[in-house]
Amino acid sequence: MDQLLAMRAFARVVEAGSFTRAAESLDVPNATMSKLVQELEAHLGVRLLQRTTRKVTVTPEGQDYYAKATRILEDLQDIDASFNVARGKPRGNLRIDVGGLTARDVLIPLLPDFMARYPDIRIDLGVADRTVDLISESVDCVIRGGPLDNSSLVARHIGDAVMVTCATPAYLRRFGVPAYPEELKNGHQLVSYVSSQNGRAMPFRFQRDGEKIEIKADHRIGVNESNAHFAAARAGLGIIQTFAHSARSALQDGSLVEILAQWRPGSYPFHVVYPRNRYVTHRLRVFLDWLLEHFPDKVRGTDEN
Repeated sequence: MDQLLAMRAFARVVEAGSFTRAAESLDVPNATMSKLVQELEAHLGVRLLQRTTRKVTVTPEGQDYYAKATRILEDLQDIDASFNVARGKPRGNLRIDVGGLTARDVLIPLLPDFMARYPDIRIDLGVADRTVDLISESVDCVIRGGPLDNSSLVARHIGDAVMVTCATPAYLRRFGVPAYPEELKNGHQLVSYVSSQNGRAMPFRFQRDGEKIEIKADHRIGVNESNAHFAAARAGLGIIQTFAHSARSALQDGSLVEILAQWRPGSYPFHVVYPRNRYVTHRLRVFLDWLLEHFPDKVRGTDEN
């Protein structure tokens, strides 16, 4: 038995939640994954996983072994990474998940630089505004904006975006230009961003001279995907709050107009998030460092390229 390979196979099954997804992530046959775990269990003399036709459950012994094994794998990965840095460029596949507007306006325009630096890294980019289970879906990292509430994940702050409130000129001619946030409650049509996780509309937030206001008025239309949310505003359906870097070109060509500019909300934080207990590969390390170098200027809007 190749014990190291068996440990990696077992750890990936635990992380993916199934033999099939684990086999796909390691690009090996399903039967090979099953055989490796069986050999590891026989070697240890304990049952690590309970298997049924529907799911795989980690036993208490399996949980203990996973915690210890991942520490060993992390140490080994760090050793390999230190030699990889000296020997050559990192290689392999990275699975990254990111929201729609952030993918369109920030990450994808930056990626040519990353791909030129690291030509041996392949990227699978998942673009969606939904919440991703990094472990079961074998995602290496997620780029997300807003507050974080999962302490089982490692989060690195990578930048802060400016938020703007805007609408089309035609909408403002029809409904008027509000001078104060409270006016949005009276006769204005709001296009709300709706969380795909809980179905709740995000309130419109405003801030000036330390005063903070939240507007939770009924929206005319709610949208749970950021590109469609932005498109709804450009179609004249109502007022939105969105990222300044995403609205920049529309504001410059006049198809959208910023309103309540003196009441811009506080900065909107972005983080790159990855599992706490999964060893960090060399390719993920270089991506994280590169992201921290380039992402902040892009979301602040100081990088026009």
